[in-house]
Amino acid sequence: MSWSLILACLWAVAPAITAMLPMRAQYLPGITLLISAPFLLAFLGYQHGIWLVLIGLAAAVSMFRNPLIYFGRRALGLPVSLPKELQERDR
Repeated sequence: MSWSLILACLWAVAPAITAMLPMRAQYLPGITLLISAPFLLAFLGYQHGIWLVLIGLAAAVSMFRNPLIYFGRRALGLPVSLPKELQERDR
């Protein structure tokens, strides 16, 4: 098994572990995983081609759909809402 596949498998487990953390503790590991995904996908594509990149991209978008929707809405200037756990913290 190549290094890119090993890293991709470990990356797929890391968001599941991060999701078990309390909401406030998910930020740093979640952002780190979200930022590292394109680099991992590029490495995977370099070694194995576009089909595994598309599968990895589908997995990354599936795992990070809520943050991606949030950032997409903010980038487009649309109204966004925070989860209830974070709204209570601001009060």
